[in-house]
Amino acid sequence: MRYMQDGSGGVLVVAIAAIVAAKLWQLLWALFWRPYALTKNFRNQGISGPPRHFFHGSLREVKELTRNAAKLVLDNTSNDITPRINPHYDKWFPEYGETLVYWHGLLPRVTVTDPELVKQILSNKFGFYVKPMFRPVTVIAKGLVLLHGPQWATRRRLLNPAFSMEKLKPMMYKIGSCTLEMVSEWGNRAREGGGCAKVEANAEFQRLTADIISHTAFGSSYLQGKEAFQALRQLQLLSAAKIADVFIPGSQYVPTPSNMEIWKLDRTLKNSLMNIIQGKVAASKSSDVGYGDDLLGMMIEASETTKGAKMNMNEIMDECRTFYFAGHETTSNLLTWAIFLLTMHQEWQHKLRDEVLRECGMEIPDADSLSKLKLVNMVLLETLRLYSPAIEMMRMAPQDMKLGKLQIPKGTILSIPVLKIHRSKELWGDDANEFKPMRFVNGVSMAATHPNAFLPFGMGPRVCIGQNFAMMEAKSVLALLLQRFSFTLSPDYKHTPTNNLTLQPQYGLPVFVNPV
Repeated sequence: MRYMQDGSGGVLVVAIAAIVAAKLWQLLWALFWRPYALTKNFRNQGISGPPRHFFHGSLREVKELTRNAAKLVLDNTSNDITPRINPHYDKWFPEYGETLVYWHGLLPRVTVTDPELVKQILSNKFGFYVKPMFRPVTVIAKGLVLLHGPQWATRRRLLNPAFSMEKLKPMMYKIGSCTLEMVSEWGNRAREGGGCAKVEANAEFQRLTADIISHTAFGSSYLQGKEAFQALRQLQLLSAAKIADVFIPGSQYVPTPSNMEIWKLDRTLKNSLMNIIQGKVAASKSSDVGYGDDLLGMMIEASETTKGAKMNMNEIMDECRTFYFAGHETTSNLLTWAIFLLTMHQEWQHKLRDEVLRECGMEIPDADSLSKLKLVNMVLLETLRLYSPAIEMMRMAPQDMKLGKLQIPKGTILSIPVLKIHRSKELWGDDANEFKPMRFVNGVSMAATHPNAFLPFGMGPRVCIGQNFAMMEAKSVLALLLQRFSFTLSPDYKHTPTNNLTLQPQYGLPVFVNPV
């Protein structure tokens, strides 16, 4: 018996030793062998990049360049914002070429700027490149943006009807009424200021677009969702601050001051969203209209169905986070940069106002009149080109894959630097850094030398589900503002675009509004 016990103990020791050895080998493989092998693989394919350092990869250089770039204040007339936003690419591309590899900790990132290869990455005709999981999941959770495979396809089919033009057209009056509330407030401030008011346009547009998405998608209001928006904003800033850090699995569970603040904001956000959802359910029970045909109503209805598209409450919460964030962030930034560009190009402000008054008069635009605002549309497209809300897109190779002539190893992150592509002189001409809305006179596909060079909403099957809503909203708001005000830039403005997950003016956009 004692011999058997001793034997069992020996087997246990051997088993534990084998497990420890296996884990140690995995660690050594991840820390040393894999980076070495992949670096050699890329070099053999003609892909080089900045030096890789143990554990941190290229991140120390990225952080140092970003820290120095943050001190730059650009000239108001300059749209070449890459030295401030992408200083690492600004330094590396001339040295290593536009297809290079750098290391985000232990993860290799290969940059791709060729629109034909970008098309291959974003199209499912060539196999799926999935969205990698990054720390911003704190903000948007596991909603549509981060799902992939059959889960994504099912959710996309469920949500698509909420963004059809038939569903969007009835929202135009609500967009208009929300905007006119802001217009009225600006008008009052202008009268009190002797015919002129100074407003911080970026903050105003954030509140406005939050109010619009609350009404149109969730059947609530900005005031009801104010707590959620404030929590999302703080989570956004915290996530942006951490995005260049090496992520250590499990570190999100360590009770550091930063993590504890994230947990607190996350609880606040969940409670606020749950109150909105429960309010929607309670309202449906006290009437005969059901949950309504807005986005939240469709999701709640899907939670009660027995069909394959059924959503549980956690999934509804995740989608609410996604659309609360993306549903107002994109449009508020688009409007902010459009107003900035119109203050710098007064001739275009006059052209747009003439077009709006000719096609819409002083009325809230309807779908028919919006479709006639060709110049407004071109200005918004040019704004998206120069100041795209998302400066970069990422995809990951889930297995060894072929990209053009390149062999992409499993686990490689493919980085699509939208900011750089939108400023490529080969694609957009020598005036790529200039504000030239007429380049879109023949449509998006004819604006550059390649039909897929314009990427503010992505492309392919995963193109932004809300792009039609964002453009309709931006056109409507801009038209209503131009009907009633002219805009000039305040001397207080500092041209310091910054990346807080989306492209924003670091110190806001102070402008003077004058009733016309």
